[in-house]
Amino acid sequence: MTPESPLTPLSGLHLLLTYECNYECDHCFVWGGPSQSGTMTAESIEHILAEATATGTIKWIYFEGGEAFLYYPLLCSGARKAKERGFSVGIVTNAYWATTHTDAMEWLKPFAGLIDDLSISSDVYHGGSEGSKYPDIARGAAKQLGIPVDFISVAQPGDAEVAGAAGTLPAGESAVLYRGRAAELLASRVGTKPWEEFTECPWEDLRSPDRVHVDPFGNLHICQGISIGNMLEHPLAEIMAGYDPDAHPIVGPLLAGGPAEIARRYKLDHEDGYADHCHLCYTMRCALRERFPEVLTPDQMYGTKTTQEESGDHYES
Repeated sequence: MTPESPLTPLSGLHLLLTYECNYECDHCFVWGGPSQSGTMTAESIEHILAEATATGTIKWIYFEGGEAFLYYPLLCSGARKAKERGFSVGIVTNAYWATTHTDAMEWLKPFAGLIDDLSISSDVYHGGSEGSKYPDIARGAAKQLGIPVDFISVAQPGDAEVAGAAGTLPAGESAVLYRGRAAELLASRVGTKPWEEFTECPWEDLRSPDRVHVDPFGNLHICQGISIGNMLEHPLAEIMAGYDPDAHPIVGPLLAGGPAEIARRYKLDHEDGYADHCHLCYTMRCALRERFPEVLTPDQMYGTKTTQEESGDHYES
């Protein structure tokens, strides 16, 4: 890292509890779906929480997916253990389980007084006509139980442009980010801009992140699909202390000139235009995966058959 740009201490760690999801949404940039593999174990969650505690700076732990509620016992125990360690705890869900108010109350009761944020995905991508009722039911139950709750909503392509950032939890709508499944299924529905215009990453603080994601295989993502280390191999604090953004083969070009610089630096073939910054970045990363397999990982993030699942679906500490 450059001396003039010291890392901001991490304040948040987001656990991708599983890549599996009951939905297979067109806009999903982690390719969540029923056939996805990779789920944390109770032991791995304990290990990750211990690593988070050791940093001395992390305040928030989020449980995400995929759909975290698919592994309800792990989610409950993980949230409880995180709270016992003094963290503020958040959960992101599509609320597929909130079929009735009574059911939603039963699912959420264990989290009353335990979690500090319940973020519910509520938009046209989740659940169809019947499933569209579930977020409202879940929010009503959460409010009754005193659980802080809000919606995450992603606008359809073609809707009015709205502000939003990848990996954050916006209170209002956010725009589709054209990476992952969205790059393949939705990008063609919007106009393009010249590739040379995408000269920055507008969504992530790549030089000094205040939060990162860890997946079931231990990959530590500064942006989903861009790894800066593996918690199976090195402690979290060690990874962050050794993080040199300018020397990173993907982060370095992004900082120097955005997704367009990735294309230039590695002399990659490209189209004349792309839907947004993420679309160009994701497309260039897909072209570089064989060259940087330890960085552009895992296969789940790129919608391909996983190689990591061959040695087991779980991250073992």
